[in-house]
Amino acid sequence: MSTTFRSAVVRAPGSPDHIEIIDVPVTEPGPGEVRVAIAGAAVNPVDLAVVSGFFHEIGLIQRTGHVGLGWEFAGTVAAAGPGAPFPVGSRVAGLLPGFDRDFGTYAEQLVVPADDLALVPEALDLTTAAAVPLNGLAAARLVGLLGDGDGRTLLVTGAAGAVGANVAVLAQDRGWRVTGLARAGDETFVRGLGAGFTAEATPGWDAVADAAALQAEGLALARDGGLFVGVLPNAAPPEERDITVRVLDVQADRDRLAELLDAAASGRLPVRVHEVVPLEKAADVHRRVARGGVRGKFVLQP
Repeated sequence: MSTTFRSAVVRAPGSPDHIEIIDVPVTEPGPGEVRVAIAGAAVNPVDLAVVSGFFHEIGLIQRTGHVGLGWEFAGTVAAAGPGAPFPVGSRVAGLLPGFDRDFGTYAEQLVVPADDLALVPEALDLTTAAAVPLNGLAAARLVGLLGDGDGRTLLVTGAAGAVGANVAVLAQDRGWRVTGLARAGDETFVRGLGAGFTAEATPGWDAVADAAALQAEGLALARDGGLFVGVLPNAAPPEERDITVRVLDVQADRDRLAELLDAAASGRLPVRVHEVVPLEKAADVHRRVARGGVRGKFVLQP
């Protein structure tokens, strides 16, 4: 067995050109931990923001060494520490939240707390499962911040995106009358979520779930005294017109993740994988995502 594994990092932020693949020593899992052989790690906008230096600029990354890339993954348990509930061979998915860290999910292996993982249903392949944890848990947390809708109107910006589409589905379960804001070409997809659709929203919504990170532009769409939930940590737009402003903070949640994976396996929760790409092509994928226009996730495969 190899004593090292490959992991994608960035030492000095700026552009995808700064992404490196380095060799990292293999470590064994401790009590309650497992080592996962990663089958897929989805690429997300938060990863592009790490590489660009956004989170360095707002103080969420302070380390001077390299920073690991990637937040979500799926794979197979390769080793289990004492007390870990998943035996070797278990198919699992999980979230690795946080910014200031030297490892991430863009890797061949990962040692993580077993409590942060959930089993992947047999009906769901691992590369698709890799695109569930961050988007699903972010959407679930965002809907939790919205609370019960009681028939009120909710505008979801970026409703054709991964987080926005999940919010559009989950918010309906909480009684919101959901309309998705997206490009005209995405109307069929958004309406297929059970939501209304608009390509040009006007102000006056009871609440705005700003999955597209429009920030002040999204806040302007909420009515006076309404509710706005943003997705950029430490970057909430200033409150105005008595609008309540809340900001998403995504955390691992084993039980909720298990529910989301089941919903994805049944087809109730939308999960779109655009392409599976080798890990060493991470920089190329970042450039393609930055150009925009892609529907569905790129998943990196070691």
